[in-house]
Amino acid sequence: MTARTPRVSCVFVCHDGAGRLLLARRAAGARDEPGTWDTGAGALEFGESFEAAVAREVTEEYAATPRSVTLLGVRNVLRDDPPSHWVAVLFAVRVDPAEVAIGEPHKFDRIGWFARDTLPAPLHSQLRATLAMLPDALP
Repeated sequence: MTARTPRVSCVFVCHDGAGRLLLARRAAGARDEPGTWDTGAGALEFGESFEAAVAREVTEEYAATPRSVTLLGVRNVLRDDPPSHWVAVLFAVRVDPAEVAIGEPHKFDRIGWFARDTLPAPLHSQLRATLAMLPDALP
């Protein structure tokens, strides 16, 4: 039997500093929940700092350079489908909207900027819990 252990994911909510959030729609080839809108995330690599992981993933997913990275908290994510256990370390990341583009078209087929009260549908199953951790004023 293979030992099952939690993995660490750096989850990031990109924003423009003016209240808009950057979300991406998961493409047909996404690992889970294709067609849903979500924030960015990526697994922490061995020996990598949280901040380095966030910078790497923001650059890979959105072709943008983080202007600021702020730790917001940690969530324990247990899922049945697919079966997984992640420790999600959540960050707010300010980016320049002029830099943003889809960096991984095999994972995302659309991106967009949204106010918190006008989110697109359908949302990824984990998105509401992530957004609940955001402060009213983004750093």
